[in-house]
Amino acid sequence: MNTRHENKANCQIDEEKLNCGGGGSEEPESQEGREQGEENLEQIRQMGSLTMENKEKKSSVHCLTIVGQVEGHMLLPPQNKTTKYEHVMPQLAAIEETDDIDGLLILLNTVGGDVEAGLAIAELIAGMKKPTVSLVLGGGHSIGVPLAVSARRSFIAPTASMTIHPVRLSGTVIGVPQTMTYFEKIQERIIDFVVANSHVKAKEFRRLMLKTGELTTDVGSVVYGKDAVDIGLIDSLGSLSDALDCLHAMIDAEKKGEETRHAAHHCADGSNLSN
Repeated sequence: MNTRHENKANCQIDEEKLNCGGGGSEEPESQEGREQGEENLEQIRQMGSLTMENKEKKSSVHCLTIVGQVEGHMLLPPQNKTTKYEHVMPQLAAIEETDDIDGLLILLNTVGGDVEAGLAIAELIAGMKKPTVSLVLGGGHSIGVPLAVSARRSFIAPTASMTIHPVRLSGTVIGVPQTMTYFEKIQERIIDFVVANSHVKAKEFRRLMLKTGELTTDVGSVVYGKDAVDIGLIDSLGSLSDALDCLHAMIDAEKKGEETRHAAHHCADGSNLSN
């Protein structure tokens, strides 16, 4: 019995099924999938963001995370977890201009940070034509409040909290009346933005900002999930599935030519806007 020819024949059969000998190339689809996976991982490492494809719903959603401290013009220490505004702003512009992306999901877990950098990001999100949904997880404190309400529809997890307090300045402060005037103008910018992009009243938001006796070492308030919804700061209590359902419903409405900004306010806990 010629085992040499038999082994050769078996190897040829195996090559057809399993690419015998390891010398052949991978299937094109498998290789493409691996490359896409590596690209996604690198995008998460570098930018904290990811574009997700949903073949069933035939839509593409970009997930942007704003975590830690929002870094502005000054670099923070390397041990701080930061979101760099120079990374986020170009991404937002690219998302708005990219035809392959249908909507934006913003995941927030931030302690706040640079006021002007945070407002700049919030203004960009508020000015986008594509459907946007935000979800506050853990905390959306300080400048995280304008970031949370900048989306067309905002959600907050039941266990999440939001700290509302006056503006602070670090560094040299000149003790003149103009400094106090500058403080007040910055606070009014924040109040005006939050009121314009949510259902909270200016008087109520200002009261929460200047409240005493609640924070041990500061002036302000902490509002939790349900409280944030009750005062009109956040639209709905919800989880990741609620936020995604609402975003896909807004995308469907956009594709059908409906007004998503108007429709977003009628989307309760991820209900389908197209119905």
